[in-house]
Amino acid sequence: MTNGRWLYSRRRFLAASAAGTAGLVLGGCDRLSSAPTFREFLAGAEGLTERVHRALLWRGALAREYRVADISRTFRANGSQDAYNLPPEHIELGQRGFSDWRLVVDGLVLRPARFSLPELRALPARTQITRHDCVEGWSCIGSWTGPSLSTILDRVGLLANARFVVFHCADELPRYIRGVNPYYESIDLIDAFHPQTILAYEMNGAPLSLAHGAPLRLRVERQLGYKMAKFLTRIEVVDRFDRIGRGRGGTWEDDGYEWYAGI
Repeated sequence: MTNGRWLYSRRRFLAASAAGTAGLVLGGCDRLSSAPTFREFLAGAEGLTERVHRALLWRGALAREYRVADISRTFRANGSQDAYNLPPEHIELGQRGFSDWRLVVDGLVLRPARFSLPELRALPARTQITRHDCVEGWSCIGSWTGPSLSTILDRVGLLANARFVVFHCADELPRYIRGVNPYYESIDLIDAFHPQTILAYEMNGAPLSLAHGAPLRLRVERQLGYKMAKFLTRIEVVDRFDRIGRGRGGTWEDDGYEWYAGI
């Protein structure tokens, strides 16, 4: 089975599992369909799919890792790829080798911090060769290197009410879509502390190019590519994300994509 067909079949199975559970409830009492709480349950099918996926894969289950020989000759870039969607300040930072760039980590943390690129490079790093699956149907295999997100979160310490990690980025969707629209994404703490969730500063043994999110991008290997936020500028720990952007947990999610994009 090809990668695309495997991905489609797996997501179809998960969706069918969720739909089957809902179907059992629907068959129990038609009158429930008029209740607001039941309509909210149906609207929460995405959350049901998430729970099914999480039930099938224990929290520490790893995405498949590949050999160096499997790395794609050409790795297609996803999302923003050039200066068109980046502010001039970010381009200028890149021209100076990102020497003045800082990653801000704040929100519901004990010790807010700012990390330079050399400071991130000095942390214990993980290298993983994984497959990037895009929601558009293409896949590529690449090698990624950087510290585990858990290392950063352990450094700053989380408050008791922390629930989600939000990634704020330098790039924007084109203004013709919806005005000034800084890119953001979010994941929960289960994915944040997964061993393969890293902040990558290298791809295939070299510093990230602009097209691939320089100087730092997220890799959360058990989800689809649009979750892999690029051009990171800030990590914010929150208890809820419905007050950020349009409230659905990410830029593309605000326009209708699923928040939980597990594969």
